[in-house]
Amino acid sequence: MKQVLEFEKPIVNLKEKIAELKNFTKDSEIDLTEEINTLEKRLESLENDIYSNLKPWDRVQMARHQQRPTSMDYIAELFTSFIEFHGDRLYGDDEAIVSGIAYYKGTPVTVIGHQRGKDTKENIRRNFGMPHPEGYRKALRHMKQAEKFNRPIICFIDTKGAYPGKAAEERGQSEAIARNLMEMAGLTVPIICIVIGEGGSGGALALGVGDHIHMLENSTYSVISPEGAAALLWKDSSLAQKAAETMKITSYDLKELGVIDRIIPEPKGGAHQDVKQQAENMDKVIQDSLNTLSAYSHDELLEKRWEKYKQIGEYKDN
Repeated sequence: MKQVLEFEKPIVNLKEKIAELKNFTKDSEIDLTEEINTLEKRLESLENDIYSNLKPWDRVQMARHQQRPTSMDYIAELFTSFIEFHGDRLYGDDEAIVSGIAYYKGTPVTVIGHQRGKDTKENIRRNFGMPHPEGYRKALRHMKQAEKFNRPIICFIDTKGAYPGKAAEERGQSEAIARNLMEMAGLTVPIICIVIGEGGSGGALALGVGDHIHMLENSTYSVISPEGAAALLWKDSSLAQKAAETMKITSYDLKELGVIDRIIPEPKGGAHQDVKQQAENMDKVIQDSLNTLSAYSHDELLEKRWEKYKQIGEYKDN
């Protein structure tokens, strides 16, 4: 069943009304073409009005949409000859992160991404896209391999956060995330990161230290979920909508703050409405980033990466 978000209900209701009139016209001799045309114009205006004025909480809902494309959906559209690798060579395999090599327009690349499920069964298998430490160690293993063979790295970010369970902590969750941050900062190959859904806390950052960071228009990127922030600030997770308004977690907020480089537009109604169109929009940005970053030497790449992160935020020297 297709998920309908609260702010989309007026659009859905009008579409149902139009469909009802079309069926009525088809089954009777009454011509309602003029009325249908009027409603279709109203629908277009309504869609433009709603989707052009989404609030932060609306974008949170879009980022979490059940039908929102996953890393594997984009990998299938953007790359050829993808081969997925498994395991961290220390503990096991974590299906919440997919990692492998592929060709991008004839160029070998390493592709890594968070992967959530499309249904309950797959979500359980992939732990709802929340990685264990072995997932981050798997990702790092393939990043180091990419550096060895001089392959660019492309990361897709889509997670509520790293899994906070007891077993994950016992196996070194925090250390695994911290090591990824440190190692990614010093890799000598281009790293392109794209937030395609939710970018939650350290679980997202562990794949997010890149030369270029891009976000899909309706994705989010934050240190904590709106529910978590509301619970901490006001002891009430039901105030998540209020938290989302103040946290600056949307692509437009983060572009203004200098955290991300580019906003990738989405089709009207969200990425799930047209995966191929969304992939085409991403393709242009990935190509531009690779063209820019591949021109730098290893030393230039590291220097520009260092300068990029120094310029985020404000600080004072004492």
